[in-house]
Amino acid sequence: MKKVILLNGSPRAGGNTEILCRACAEAIEKNGCEAEIISFRGKSFRSCIACNKCKENPGECAIKEDGLNEIIEKIKKAEGLIVASPVYFGTARGDMMSAIQRIAMVSYGGDRFLSGMVGGPIAVGRRGGHTATIQELLMFYFINDMIVAGSDYWNIAFGKLPGEVEEDSEGLAVIAKFGGNVANIINKLN
Repeated sequence: MKKVILLNGSPRAGGNTEILCRACAEAIEKNGCEAEIISFRGKSFRSCIACNKCKENPGECAIKEDGLNEIIEKIKKAEGLIVASPVYFGTARGDMMSAIQRIAMVSYGGDRFLSGMVGGPIAVGRRGGHTATIQELLMFYFINDMIVAGSDYWNIAFGKLPGEVEEDSEGLAVIAKFGGNVANIINKLN
């Protein structure tokens, strides 16, 4: 079965980003693909150190202590990748950006495993910064030759306190449609 990895960039257990990832994963599975959510809770990802060792040892980042190489191995075996981030001061959470920049560098340094992968970003926040976060995360997809799925609206939802996003029925519906579209594109390509 084709697989989609969802990176939950929130440090909170049971938070709004996790709720959106679950809604997205459920739609992916209803549309014939497997979904795995990987939480950033309890993890801390350093930024790329521009050592270029990922070119010497293709497929692997030289920073080994934070567990990102294990996540990269899972991504390499998948057909889809979704990144979900809470909005922090108008942009994506720093750990998310550090992680996806290193994932991209490893892809570039090796066999370009991200190329042709299907996915897109999700952003959740209290009042604003969603659009800037989506745009920031989209750069990862475009420069890596990835296929971005759409929905009926931007892949955003509103909520501050844990669980508040469940009151955003439109946001949940948009995220579910997006997840279904990711799975449908993967199934059509394969």
